[in-house]
Amino acid sequence: MTDNNTEFDFQKALKGIQEGKPFTGKDGVLTSLIKNLTEAALEAEIDTHLGKEVAANRRNGKSKKTIKSLNGNFELETPRDRDSTFSPKIVKKHQTTISDEIEQKIIALYGLGMSYNDIASHLKGIYGLEISNGTLSAVTDKIIHTVKEWQARPLENVYPIVWLDAIHYKIKENGKVCSKAVYTILGVNIEGRKEVLGLYISENEGANFWLQVLTDISNRGVKDILIACVDGLKGFPEAIESIFPETEVQLCVVHQIRNSLRYVGSKNQKEFMVDLKRVYKAVNKELAESELDTLESKWNDKYPIVIKSWRNNWDRLSQYFKYPEDIRRIIYTTNTIEAVHRQFRKLTKIKGAFPNQDSLLKLLYMGIQNASKKWTMPTQNWSLTISQLAIFFEGRLDKELRI
Repeated sequence: MTDNNTEFDFQKALKGIQEGKPFTGKDGVLTSLIKNLTEAALEAEIDTHLGKEVAANRRNGKSKKTIKSLNGNFELETPRDRDSTFSPKIVKKHQTTISDEIEQKIIALYGLGMSYNDIASHLKGIYGLEISNGTLSAVTDKIIHTVKEWQARPLENVYPIVWLDAIHYKIKENGKVCSKAVYTILGVNIEGRKEVLGLYISENEGANFWLQVLTDISNRGVKDILIACVDGLKGFPEAIESIFPETEVQLCVVHQIRNSLRYVGSKNQKEFMVDLKRVYKAVNKELAESELDTLESKWNDKYPIVIKSWRNNWDRLSQYFKYPEDIRRIIYTTNTIEAVHRQFRKLTKIKGAFPNQDSLLKLLYMGIQNASKKWTMPTQNWSLTISQLAIFFEGRLDKELRI
């Protein structure tokens, strides 16, 4: 490896390349060149600084620190001035890396769901850098500030469609592992593009905390939601309507089906599903209600709890029947937000319990960034969909659509 304490020797570097030594990494031949160029730039910086000083300021030796770079580690000598007014720009006072490339690489690898040990191994193998788990944690913790800003950002006035759901994780608290619910709100804006409005963590999923979540997005600027798609959590629709009284709540039909099958004997499930499909796949609400009557007359004796659930929730389960197929397809299920949760699980599948809430939040935030890269185009047939919604919800989109 090139000696970091000597001037860069071009002939020596050329010979190293001819012998097959790498350009970069632990044994790279360019480390001394990077050191010399950086120190030359620092010398130019202090010359410029001293030239601007009015007082009789002058040089005052040099300080040394170890710098990590993609081309290997080296000892950098930084010039000092007597009045301590020199603040270098190319390598700042407390900076220990030659550029942001390493940190960006760490964050990118972390965003792919890699563990700290895997990231450290990767960086050592590719760049020859020895980086501790503590350092990696400190680098990824820089995301937290970005996450906090993202959580508090202003939102749009109106979201035509919003999905709300929760996913659960294990987090260590006070030496114990406990389950936490992560509340996710996914919306489609006026342009038809998906956007995660927020992530929130609570002890467990409940309507009371959802009320706090909805209050937060209201405080951040949301004035109206046309349709909210949710699962069958008790009290959830009432929580939504207390903050957004004009919002239409559509319960997830797929959740309702799954919950129903839990109470249907395995030998009857296939036949029951054939009958049930006639209900939720009906062409209109009237036919669906007729099929529900038939379902009840056939199965109520065996599975009264299932029929009662469909009857009790029917008003909110059947909202989608009033809409054309494009809108029905979007709102009758929470599959859209569950796709986001699948992205979360992809990142967190190798994790056990998270050491704290921030460690979970920063990883889920990276998951959102990964998912949003695919959300560059509006929802399919959105121009037609938003036009239809403007008719169904007369007057509520006029300002946004400039009608």
